[in-house]
Amino acid sequence: MTPGRFIKTVTALTMVFFYLPLVIVIIMSFNAAKSPAWAGFTLRWYVELFTREYSVWNSFKNSLIVAIVSSVIATFIGTVTAVELYWKKTRVENTIWFLTYLPFVVPDVIIGISLLLLFSMLRMQLGLFTIILAHITFSIPYTMMIVYSRLQDFDKNIIEAAYDLGSTDFQVFYRVIIPNLVPGIVAAFLLAFTLSIDDFVITFFVAGPGSTTLPIQIYSMIRFGISPTVNAISTFMIVGTIFLGFILRKFVKYIF
Repeated sequence: MTPGRFIKTVTALTMVFFYLPLVIVIIMSFNAAKSPAWAGFTLRWYVELFTREYSVWNSFKNSLIVAIVSSVIATFIGTVTAVELYWKKTRVENTIWFLTYLPFVVPDVIIGISLLLLFSMLRMQLGLFTIILAHITFSIPYTMMIVYSRLQDFDKNIIEAAYDLGSTDFQVFYRVIIPNLVPGIVAAFLLAFTLSIDDFVITFFVAGPGSTTLPIQIYSMIRFGISPTVNAISTFMIVGTIFLGFILRKFVKYIF
């Protein structure tokens, strides 16, 4: 069956709705005027971005540090937990999964306030460390889900064959399970990285002086009106995301 005209129209309108704002942002980043009215082509805002907006690049560095560290830790914890739950059924398995589902339905504002209260009770100074802890907290459920779904297609006969050949538990985990889970682990890491570098609400509550991330920096820049520099930052991130997506789509399939 081929899609009818109605389905094609709805799909086309949906794509326009999704991507038209991004196109507008890219166009406005080259607008000479600060207002939405077009006043001519210019690279002024890109020059300012790379020569004056040092706080933007510092916040971008903070976002990368938080995203990389939290994604690595969350992926490791999520992978180990998913493997443990899949192969060793326990009485508390349902409870663990229930607790895992909670971050999906609890609003980010509630999670942010809860973490802020926890850090305050523990008298922890707010900064990059608390942001990393917060991002690990909300990323683990996603990494668990992705790795666990990958395990659904896993052939357990391979595990039994490895044990028959004299492998230890660690050897089975390191040499058999992990290589077969690599696509799921990479997908889990990329999702955790995306969630982390994009997060604003939870980060807003647990950030401290000198730990501003890029979303918070952009928010502070547009509080008094949309700055054309923000359009340049957004364009830079859009192009980077498209390039990264192209690379992953083009080459990852040859790796796995």
